[in-house]
Amino acid sequence: MSHIVTVQEAVTAFADWLEPTDAELDAIDREMPVIAADIELMDAYIATLDRTPSELDTRRLRRARRRALAARVELTNLSAPATGVSA
Repeated sequence: MSHIVTVQEAVTAFADWLEPTDAELDAIDREMPVIAADIELMDAYIATLDRTPSELDTRRLRRARRRALAARVELTNLSAPATGVSA
């Protein structure tokens, strides 16, 4: 007969090294505008799931897509290394 044992201790036990580092928290902060824009876009999609999108819904979706894209472009530009062309 095999016994079933819980892994409660392994799931709930947190050591200091399991916490996010300052660098990881800073990365999350940098990505927060992208996360917020994606949430807004998903909200717009969810609002139109059970009906035909109205003109207002279409505008909301278009605005949310533009904001999500702009946030991604800004994050990419911030993380890209500055390259200067010298003559």
